[in-house]
Amino acid sequence: MPKTSSLRVPSYRRHKPTGQAVVTINGRDLYLGKWNSAASRAEYDRLIAEFLANGRQLGSDADRTLVEVLNAYRKFAENYYRKNGLVTSEYAGIKEALKLVRELYGRKTANEFGPLALKAVRQRMIEKGWSRGTINQSVGRIRRCFRWAVENELVRPDMYHGLMAVSGLRKGRSEAREPDPVQPVDDATVQATLPHLTPTVADMIRFQRITGCRPQDVCNLRPCDIDMSADVWLYPYQQTISTSTCRSSERLCVACRFMRMGSYGTLTIVVIVR
Repeated sequence: MPKTSSLRVPSYRRHKPTGQAVVTINGRDLYLGKWNSAASRAEYDRLIAEFLANGRQLGSDADRTLVEVLNAYRKFAENYYRKNGLVTSEYAGIKEALKLVRELYGRKTANEFGPLALKAVRQRMIEKGWSRGTINQSVGRIRRCFRWAVENELVRPDMYHGLMAVSGLRKGRSEAREPDPVQPVDDATVQATLPHLTPTVADMIRFQRITGCRPQDVCNLRPCDIDMSADVWLYPYQQTISTSTCRSSERLCVACRFMRMGSYGTLTIVVIVR
């Protein structure tokens, strides 16, 4: 009597994009760990034994592995976090965060990953020397993974709420490394670069250099935003004061030096900081 597909044992395969071992049971891809490793072979044997003992059916969703949920979210994120057809840097950040979760808890079921597990992953980030801001972002990415899993009924609804109870790291109240403040480009480099730029871009850099505004503020600047009714032009600049650059919030205005702008020749702009 010929063997039918229903009697075949699901095969141990290699998932080339991730380098992991995978087995497909009842239409679900179950990831086992590094391909051809002893651990992945043991996990495969365990799943097949349970599959056969359960009448060729998988267990309940309570037995869904954490690796299965992480890989399902990774596939979603790869398609979701795209711009102009290319994956964004956010996807790379998601992969790095989920990689640590997989390393520490990949053998656990998804419903076993609670607040203490998330804090353990966060501690691993600290030990790796990640900065406090990067750690808080990565923890947020892990939470979003479980929010998506709840939305798609892959884990219990209370899982996401439990992870939300883990507070973010506060400045000066954790072992996490604080990033070095971003320093401005030195004047000599700016001056050496200006001759190689178009007049418009060169003026944009001069304006940003003098006012200390962000690049997006320069790009969004419109002629109607500047009061040109007098010899001294005024620009009401809604600025967020940054402590990392040591600007004082008491500084009400910045007197700008002469700069060339298009056909207007030399002019003075006073930036009003509110």
